[in-house]
Amino acid sequence: MTSAAVEILGLGLGILGWVGVILACGLPMWQVSAFIDVNIVVAQTIWEGLWMNCVVQSTGQMQCKVYDSILALPAEVQAGRALTVIVALLGLVALMVTVVGAQCTNCIRPGKMKSRIVIAGGAIYILCGVLVLVPLCWFANIVISDFYDPTVPPSQKREMGAALYIGWAATALLLFGGCLICCCSCSQRDETSFPVKYSAPRRPTSNGEYDKKNYV
Repeated sequence: MTSAAVEILGLGLGILGWVGVILACGLPMWQVSAFIDVNIVVAQTIWEGLWMNCVVQSTGQMQCKVYDSILALPAEVQAGRALTVIVALLGLVALMVTVVGAQCTNCIRPGKMKSRIVIAGGAIYILCGVLVLVPLCWFANIVISDFYDPTVPPSQKREMGAALYIGWAATALLLFGGCLICCCSCSQRDETSFPVKYSAPRRPTSNGEYDKKNYV
């Protein structure tokens, strides 16, 4: 597979990861009700996300409410909001930077600067993956700790929701796509940094001297 194809593949994975982060950010299913003990049969399911919580009835009806106060939210929710929004904006920047320096575009002339721009785009994708991993692991740690904490009532125990799994998949795509972009651009720069020089062979003339045209 050529370097241009690998670069396009990395860009595609980065875009998919960026869309996955936006999807995970908007979904209210970061924490869901845990059906255990006396709470095994209930008529409603509670979803809790970064921006709202929803109550889903057994009849299929759903009611969602946006959080009233920002400052009253737990630290993990505030950090999750901030980091996911930052990642969404950085993902757009990474997309534009990578497209500008990609081999399939002519925005910049081929050379070291073009490769450096693509590497910068890949590095931003990797940074996005690291940043979004923080709130995901934070939420997962809190959910697991509360689930196995005997002091927490069964009605308040939660399980990891679908948004966390989507976020982890998006993180893997961002990291893998960014690494592909960086590795492809680095190899391309190494190939172009040592150009091959050719020189015409010197052939003597009939009188034993070398022809002067070989030196032009």
